[in-house]
Formats: sequence, structure tokens, C-alpha cells
Amino acid sequence: MCDYSLHHVASRPAKIGDKLIVTDFRQSITRGFAAVGEPDVAVCLLPGTELAFKEPAQYDRALSLFGKARVDETVARFRQVNMDTPHVHHDALEFPGGEIVLVTRLVAGQTATVLQLPATPVTTETKAPSQRSVAYAE
Repeated sequence: MCDYSLHHVASRPAKIGDKLIVTDFRQSITRGFAAVGEPDVAVCLLPGTELAFKEPAQYDRALSLFGKARVDETVARFRQVNMDTPHVHHDALEFPGGEIVLVTRLVAGQTATVLQLPATPVTTETKAPSQRSVAYAE
């Protein structure tokens, strides 16, 4: 997903192998991911998407008064938080040690690669016509 504050930015879904960069978007008040070479297009992640950072992830501490912090891990899973509270940032990364960092707090310029997308359940509507199951009423 792309956070509410990125709704006025061109976007596309993430793909496995995408090389991403944390970006400050011109038309937005937030940071997000863009593909390397496509700085004006937000790359939207689905919950469960796994990323690998080139180096341990850095982020701005709350209120930016206390500088930057670092997570000593390079792999993270995208998730959404505070979904019951509208008009706040929901996009976050959860690291293996349990630390959760809002995407908008990530330090701009960091790079990551999309390792894996979440599994998508197959429904009868998405199967090929020959594989669809049909129920008949009696």
C-alpha cells in the first residue's frame, strides 16, 4: 500500500527484485519508496512484502530532536500499523528483532531490494475458466 499522504503521487505496485530508494516526494509531506531511476513514482508495498537494505536501516527519532537511530538488521517485512486511526502514517517496516519503524521516518537515500511479495490466495474468480468450480442450485 501507499500511505494516505502519497495519494497525490504517481504510484505502481512493487515487483520482486525492484531496487528501491527511500525518497522525499515533492508533492507529499512524507517519505516513501521509489524505484532507483524513477524518483517521482512511489512504489507501493503490500503487507508481508520483504525487503533487504544494502546497509543497516537508519531512521529519524521521534520529533527529530534526538538525531538518527539505526536498526542493526538489514531485512524487514512491510506492515501497516494504527489502521484504526485515520490521517496518520500507517506504512511501517518490522525488523526480525521486533522493532517497528514508520516508513516516513526512514532516512532518505537508503536503498533496499524487494526480496519477496506476500502470497496471494487464489479464488475461483482468478482461476482459469477450465479450473473454476461451479455450484449448481437444485
